Amino acid sequence: MERWEDEALVLGTLDYGDADRLVTLLTRGRGKLTAFAAGARKSRRRFAGALEPGTLLRARLVERHGSTVRLDAVEVVQAFPRIRDELPRIARALYALELCRELLRDDEPAPELLSLAVEWLGRLDAGEAGPTSVLAFELQALALAGLMPRFDACALCGRPPGETPRFDVDHGGAVCAGCAPRATGPRVDPAVLEGLAAIQAGARQPLPAALRAEARGLLARFIEAQLGRRLKSVDFLRSVGVD
Repeated sequence: MERWEDEALVLGTLDYGDADRLVTLLTRGRGKLTAFAAGARKSRRRFAGALEPGTLLRARLVERHGSTVRLDAVEVVQAFPRIRDELPRIARALYALELCRELLRDDEPAPELLSLAVEWLGRLDAGEAGPTSVLAFELQALALAGLMPRFDACALCGRPPGETPRFDVDHGGAVCAGCAPRATGPRVDPAVLEGLAAIQAGARQPLPAALRAEARGLLARFIEAQLGRRLKSVDFLRSVGVD
């Protein structure tokens, strides 16, 4: 039996039985893991509402019976309470948490992704995450996971995308007109690729709404292709008008 403490971000929860809860955590030392929280749904004192998705914890964990992990106790480090004041903020936060959860394999340390998520949730909580923030978070998270869509050059030949590019998820990004016969992706506005390339390079200037919506659609398709499924929170984002 091994006991340890670690900083952990709650990525999601699942009710188990009548009183217990399974908690998916992104820990600093061990990456993503699922911990069993006995009595979490009934004990007000033991966890005191601390297991809400998006809460940063100091967690006391116990590993036993091979890979089974038990969550013994927690201390809330940061709860980001203002995120829950507005539905669009909730939608953005849940999307970011689901993306982190799906990009990671279990027990794969990812301290940079944890730091990125906590910093971004802090800006969202403070009302400082502008219209481009979801795109920026997606691109940074993908980069940390080793998945880098290419926007600044043709993914097949390396030449500039040109005036009539396509975006092909199977080839990993932009495809120029000369390589279009080898691509299956849709035509895309060159300004969208330019905007995404700038964000990928660190720029934080907001895209116009129409370009931002198209850019989010491209990234949604790219992420779906990489993960093999559509993230559930994408529809929630759209339902509350977050592009």
